Amino acid sequence: MSEPRNPYPTVDVIIEIADGVVFIERANTPRGWALPGGFIDYGERPEDAAVREVREETGLDVELVSLLGVYGAPDRDPRQHNLSVVYVGRASGEPRGGDDASAARVFAPDAPPSPLCFDHAQILEDYRRFKASGAIPPPRGGERAGQHGGEA
Repeated sequence: MSEPRNPYPTVDVIIEIADGVVFIERANTPRGWALPGGFIDYGERPEDAAVREVREETGLDVELVSLLGVYGAPDRDPRQHNLSVVYVGRASGEPRGGDDASAARVFAPDAPPSPLCFDHAQILEDYRRFKASGAIPPPRGGERAGQHGGEA
């Protein structure tokens, strides 16, 4: 019997600070800018992983205020299939790069740094829509939710 093969669980956090959002410049490949986040450790709650990753990568203590969504397209990360739980949080202070982030800076949500890694441009677009309307983005994918060809 073969071992199960599943996506790796991760978290990303849109950190609202002052009039902007915190991005990190990645020190490792893929290079570019990203939302702070990382892998959920075995036995760790996603919320705790989000707070830990933000502290490690930006030096900030974040308060999580909302779940934006779960992003799991198999090609969202070129390294492997990662599934990300994405939170919106608030923090204050001056972010500084740490751990695997060479820098951490605040950018306006409508003027992010470039290039953005992974599917973070889509996440940021969903966040801007969420802030404008209050609506959580609907699930997306190849098939609409609930239409899988079988009986419910």
